[in-house]
Amino acid sequence: MSTPLVPRSVRGLPLRRRHDEAPPIPHLSVAAPPAILRRACHMALAGLAVLLAGCASLSPEGDAPQALSLVQGQPLVGDARPQRRPDTASAAQAETLLAGPLDQQAAVRIALAQSPRMQAAFAALQLSDAERAEAATLPNPVFSFSRLREGRELELDRLISFNVVGLLTLPWRARWAGQQQEAARLDAAQAVLQLAADTRRAWLRAVADRQSAVYLRDVRDAAEAGATLAQRMQKAGNWPALQAAREQLQQADAQAQLARAEQAATASREALVRLLGLDGAQAARLTLPDRLPDLPASLPGDADLQAQALRDRLDLRAARADAAAIAEAQRLTRATRFVDVMELGVARNTTFTNDIDRGRSTQRGWEIGLPIPLFDFGQARSAQAEARYLQAAARVRGVALAAASEVREAEAARRHAWQIAHRYQAEVLPLQRQVNDEMVLRYNAMGASVWQLLAEARASARTVDAAMQAQRDFWLAEVDLQMALTGSSPAGLSALRGAGTGAAPASTTNEGGH
Repeated sequence: MSTPLVPRSVRGLPLRRRHDEAPPIPHLSVAAPPAILRRACHMALAGLAVLLAGCASLSPEGDAPQALSLVQGQPLVGDARPQRRPDTASAAQAETLLAGPLDQQAAVRIALAQSPRMQAAFAALQLSDAERAEAATLPNPVFSFSRLREGRELELDRLISFNVVGLLTLPWRARWAGQQQEAARLDAAQAVLQLAADTRRAWLRAVADRQSAVYLRDVRDAAEAGATLAQRMQKAGNWPALQAAREQLQQADAQAQLARAEQAATASREALVRLLGLDGAQAARLTLPDRLPDLPASLPGDADLQAQALRDRLDLRAARADAAAIAEAQRLTRATRFVDVMELGVARNTTFTNDIDRGRSTQRGWEIGLPIPLFDFGQARSAQAEARYLQAAARVRGVALAAASEVREAEAARRHAWQIAHRYQAEVLPLQRQVNDEMVLRYNAMGASVWQLLAEARASARTVDAAMQAQRDFWLAEVDLQMALTGSSPAGLSALRGAGTGAAPASTTNEGGH
């Protein structure tokens, strides 16, 4: 009769050793009575089922309501309702708003309801929520099966194992995943604010460029009238060629400026169309107001804008969430410094003897495997975790300093833009109207020539255009200030996300068992 085979697990670790075999070095194997084995197995499976049911749930609607709560009441968003995807209601709303001239807030409503950027932002949030649920879920148990034959003997080994460290560290990993999801919510909220701000800027530029083209048409018409009159007078011999050439030059320059203005108006209009997510038919129905909103009579009183930014800025809140997640990962790394893997397995080995008696024997037991820290004591992982936390703390301080500086800069830019635009409205334009009226009176009294009248008309149109550009700059500065108070700088959250990708705990792998 041949020697029976010794049952082995997938890693080649015997549950019951022969006396002539050397003991395994990396793992420990202990036999247990069948009753204790069954009880431990049932308890482990029951606990596993409870944890899987409680920690792996996905947020309804892809966690969108929590993200949207972060931007409710923000001036950039107003009463607009961001949506994960367009529906019949948002399409009907867009058709209604496009029926008349589109104001600034209506443009934000359409953009947040049907822009592809909004859909991509919510899809990224849903993906992050799925990653959170995956990170907070225990790894699946591993079933191993082996079939060994030696002569007439057949041995079948079955082993079910799971990662015990994954079970013990699940609370850490669940908290870490929740903190990462909070950062993802801030990302989505930032995308909402960024789209609202970009839409407002695009609307302001589109209206301003359209208005500028109207004024430059007046300049072109005045230049054409002067050039036509100069040609007639030259043909009659009453006008020198030099003066006629100057008038023609004025006409050509005015036509070139108008062409550039019309091209800029078309480009800014199409930029707005892209942000709104309009198709060709909707873009053809888009109409814009003739003028920009009026300037406010005065600016709001001095407020502690820097404190507001440090309280509400999304990129600063994201940096703090990243720092908290990395601190949690650092605590997990310290807790698992020496033992980061421990696996428990339940084995059942059956041996068949293909002889006359056709004997059969079954062995049951359990196996625990854990590394022996002979060479790696976890110093490198601990140092990496500490360095990541120091980086996160430095990012929080850097973002806070940048937020305060950007708010000061944006507030100063808004104040100067208002002062310039207000000076145009209060001083320059009234003086220009006075000059126009005096020139008309002098022309009617034969005290000014038609050429002077036409030149004054061209200068007046350019002054009105400059006043309109100053008015546009103020409203753009207002949008920039609101973004600096509640959103982030242009590279804000994207830089934070790139810096925080290495903060995951070392024990979040979903590979379990042997």
